[in-house]
Order: sequence, then C-alpha cells, then structure tokens
Amino acid sequence: MLNSFIFIALPYAALALVLLVTPYRFLSNRLTWSAYSTQFLERNILYWGINPWHYGILPILLAHVVGFAFPGVFKRFLGNPQTLLGVESVLLGLGIFAVLGVLLLLLRRVNSGMLKRVTFSSDWFILYLLLFQAGTGIYIGYFMRWGSQWYLHTAVPYLWSIMAFQPQIEYVADLPLVFKLHAACAFLIVAVLPFTKLVHMLYLPVDFLKDPPLLYRWRSK
Repeated sequence: MLNSFIFIALPYAALALVLLVTPYRFLSNRLTWSAYSTQFLERNILYWGINPWHYGILPILLAHVVGFAFPGVFKRFLGNPQTLLGVESVLLGLGIFAVLGVLLLLLRRVNSGMLKRVTFSSDWFILYLLLFQAGTGIYIGYFMRWGSQWYLHTAVPYLWSIMAFQPQIEYVADLPLVFKLHAACAFLIVAVLPFTKLVHMLYLPVDFLKDPPLLYRWRSK
C-alpha cells in the first residue's frame, strides 16, 4: 500500500499538478510568478546561504538527470572502483554543502523580523522539504554506500517505467525506508513547486532573458 502511494500515486499527482497548475498560474496572475527578491532586506546571510545551496545542489541534480538519461554511459564510467569512490566522495561533499546553505537560508528567515513578514507558509514548507531532501540524500550517501551505482539499477529503470505510464515498482519496493522517504520528498517538491515562489524555475529561460537575475555579492561594512 505504502509503495503504491509513494511510487505510483505521488509521481503522477506531481506530474499532473506541474502540467496543470503551472500554466494556469502563469496565465491567470503573472505577477505571482517571479520570486520576490529579499536581497534588499538582508544580503549578508543570503550570500552565504544561496551560494552553497546552488553550488551544492545543482551538480547533484545534474548527476541524477545525466544518470537517468544515459544510464549505460554512467554504468561504464562508474565501473572503475576508484572512479566510483571519487564520485561518491564528491557528491557527499556537495550534499553537505547544500545542507549548510539551506540551513542558513532557514535561519535567515527565522532571525529577521522583516523577512518573516514577507515569508508565506509555502516558503517555510518548501525550505523544510529541501532540507529534508538534502539531509536524506546525505544519509543515503554516507550509510548506504555506492548509491550512485545502485541508483542506475533501481531508480532509473523505475523512473523510465513511470515515464512510459507502465510503473514497475518492483525495482524500488524492497529498498530501505530512507530511500522511500527521499523519493516521496522529491515527488512532493515537484508537486508543490507550482504553488511556491520557486515556480519561476519552470520558466527560467524566458525569465532570464526578460529580467536578468541579480548577482548576490558580499560586501564588507
């Protein structure tokens, strides 16, 4: 029952919400699409939070996507034990970097009265989800070694079966609970994305051309 909910119901619900809510929100209220910049309310902790988060999580996401898209290439690449150890170590370090970043972003909002007034429930929810996702990823990377390799033999074929609308949950049904929580959190993040300020990520190329992002630089007083 739990496996069916996490690995069948959640991914398809998340996909439906992204495909339906995202264009509706964009067409009905374009003003709520952009992420409101809080750089002018507080910038020092923002610098030390946003940069570790981005530099940590983006390479990890890229590794997940490339492994999903080109599993055969990745299997050959990770066939060398030294390469596998190096990749595992780098990804674990990036995960710790990302957790540090999201923790600082959370503390920044907790400790600033001005930021609290412009922080909605959806902001807290997505930050806690991101922290949980990164935290469980670190746990998997440290206590369940060689995750980048078994990911290719379990999660990747399962995800391809989801894309083909023929879910084969037997690939992931017997994996430990922490992996199931990690997967459930990922699907939840995708599901709530259209309801948060992070929805602008789904329209990044156009937003970038029309409104180039601000650069977060640290300046000593």
